[in-house]
Amino acid sequence: MRIAVTYENGNVFQHFGHTETFKVYEVEDGKVVSSTIIGSGGSGHGALAGLLSGQAVDVLICGGIGGGAQAALQSQGIELCAGASGDADTAVEAYLRGELVNTGANCSHHGEGHSCGEHSCEEHSCGEHSCGEHSCGNESGIEGINVGKTCRTHYRGTFNDGTQFDSSYDRGEPLEFVCGAGMMIRGFDAAVANMKVGEKKEIHLMPAEAYGEHDPKAVFTVEIAQMPGSENLSSGQRVYLQNMQGQPFPVTVTEKTDKTVTFDANHEMAGRELNFMIELVEVL
Repeated sequence: MRIAVTYENGNVFQHFGHTETFKVYEVEDGKVVSSTIIGSGGSGHGALAGLLSGQAVDVLICGGIGGGAQAALQSQGIELCAGASGDADTAVEAYLRGELVNTGANCSHHGEGHSCGEHSCEEHSCGEHSCGEHSCGNESGIEGINVGKTCRTHYRGTFNDGTQFDSSYDRGEPLEFVCGAGMMIRGFDAAVANMKVGEKKEIHLMPAEAYGEHDPKAVFTVEIAQMPGSENLSSGQRVYLQNMQGQPFPVTVTEKTDKTVTFDANHEMAGRELNFMIELVEVL
């Protein structure tokens, strides 16, 4: 079995039609045995479905996806699991355990199929970590012997209190990415840029080098009466809203009253200092 995930910065990218890369996992006996990252080539919905079919992909995991793209995938015989978010590797593991459920098209929240209505992302500077915010690609300003090369690294990430939030060692599969291409947070990219194969390095990242500071403008309150379906939401729930262009973006429900719901569109790790132990395994 081959599983493809819309991919950016180690996470599930939230708009199928705009994804620049896919991470493709080779699965045998219910376990991931290898993975690789491929470019989308800027293709449209139909061409993306053809691209995945050409890669012999059986399942696509993504965030939001429109009806036309769903039809294109169905015509190629590709199973769809939409509505995923967070770490891409974790999403694949959840799918293999039968815990990842397809929520359908855009603006759906976990376990429900109805619309949450429209909300303008632009009004509140919403959205998760954006590649553009961290000056990706050749304009990143990151220099080093590994920039532009595909690197495979093991890593362990912890908060300042020592709590582990992620580890490739636990998954048994190194993380693969193109150094300096904006696929990783800037601090991680910069750390790997001059590492040698076999080298291990410990780094401490301030929010500016990770997922940015928490932006109070990305926290907003909406009246339940103006957002059909929001009456079923609960505090702490991770859901998807839709901006004026029809693009989904993830938010967290932070508070709910009888009349209003408050959402936070900051990345879940915004404002946090992060620590990583990185081991460069291979440069391809």
